[in-house]
Amino acid sequence: MNRTGIAALLGLAALSPVAGAAPAGPDRTVFGTTADGQAVDRYVLRNAHGTRVGVLTLGGVIDEISVPDRSGHRANVVLALPDVAGYEASPTVGAVIGRYANRISHGGFSIDGVHYPLSPDPTAIVSHGGKKGFGAQVWKAEPCRTAGCASLTLRYHSADGENGFPGAMDVAVTYTLTADDAVRLDYVATTSKPTVVNLTNHSYFNLGGDRIGSVDDQWIQIVASRFTAVDAVRNATGEIRPVAGTALDLRALTRIGARVASNDPQILLGNGFDHNFVLDKPAGDPIPVGARAYDPGSGRTLEMRTTQPGVQFYTGNFFNGKQAARGGRMLRQGAGFALETQHYPDSPNQPAFPTTILRPGETFRSTTIFRFGVRR
Repeated sequence: MNRTGIAALLGLAALSPVAGAAPAGPDRTVFGTTADGQAVDRYVLRNAHGTRVGVLTLGGVIDEISVPDRSGHRANVVLALPDVAGYEASPTVGAVIGRYANRISHGGFSIDGVHYPLSPDPTAIVSHGGKKGFGAQVWKAEPCRTAGCASLTLRYHSADGENGFPGAMDVAVTYTLTADDAVRLDYVATTSKPTVVNLTNHSYFNLGGDRIGSVDDQWIQIVASRFTAVDAVRNATGEIRPVAGTALDLRALTRIGARVASNDPQILLGNGFDHNFVLDKPAGDPIPVGARAYDPGSGRTLEMRTTQPGVQFYTGNFFNGKQAARGGRMLRQGAGFALETQHYPDSPNQPAFPTTILRPGETFRSTTIFRFGVRR
C-alpha cells in the first residue's frame, strides 16, 4: 500500500506527499490549506524505537506522539484534530501559545510607565496572546538535514504591535525526538522593544491513547508545594497559596478523577483543574522534574522536566462534545490534560510574580522535556 493509502487508513486523508522532499531528516507532507490560502505542512520525527512525533507548521501544533504500551501496542497520546479547519477553529489545541500564554487582566499592561492596551475594554482578560495568537499563525520550518536526525525548528516573526504587544519579536521553537523517547522543546525569542513574553505548548495528553474517552483514571503528580490562586473568572489573584490541605496537593501520584470531582473552592472555580503550580526547584538540576503521569490501563508513563517556574495543569474542562477529534470521536470534558510549562498568569500586572519582561539585547530561552516510558 502506498503512503497516501496508509494516511487514509490512519484518518489523515488530507495528507499528500511533497514532491522533492529531502530523504534525510523528518518526512514532510502537505496537511492542507488555511482559509486565507496558506499551505500547511506536516513533519514527522522518528527514532530507532519506532516512536513518532508529528508537528504542523500551523501554530507549531504537535498532532502526534505515538509511543508503546506495556504490550508494545503504539498509540497517539496527544489529542489531534481532523484538519486545518479544525485547528483554525480551535487554535490552541496542541499549539505554541504566545506572545503571552495564560491570562493578562485589565485589558493590557504597562512597561516603564507606558501602557499597552491589548483590548479596547480596560476590564477585559486577554488569554493566550489574543484572538490570533501564535497558534493561529503559519510558521517557517527548518528541518534538520542530517541522515537519521529527528529535529525540526519552526520560526515566526511577530510584527511590532501585533495583537497590541510592543516590539517586533522573532521566535524559534525546536522540536527534538531523542533516542530515549523524549520530546524536547527549546524556545528562543528576541525583541526590538521592551515587551512581555510567555511561551508554552498546549498539547492535551491522554496516556491511554487518543481514542480513549477520559483521563479520569490516569494519575498525576506535580512537584509543587504552592499554586497561584484564581478568582471567579479564573484569573490570578496575586496570592500564592500552599497546596497542603487542599485538592491541589498533587505532590504524590493522585488519580485525576478523584480530585476533579472535589468540592474544593478552587476546583469549583475552575470547573476542574485550571491552575498554575509554582514548581519546587531543587538546587543543581538545570531542568528538574516538574510532573509525572501514569495510566494504569496501558502502563504508559510521562515525565515532564522544565526550566520554567510554573506549570498550568488543565483538565480539558470545557470540551463539551461538540468538537470532533481526528478519527471521529467527539471531545468531552476530561478528554485530555495539559501541562503548560510557563511563567505565572497575569505576571505583567502582578509585581510579586517573576518578571516576564524581555528587552532588546536580551534573549528569552526555555526548555521543556516530555519523556515517555512504560511501567510493567
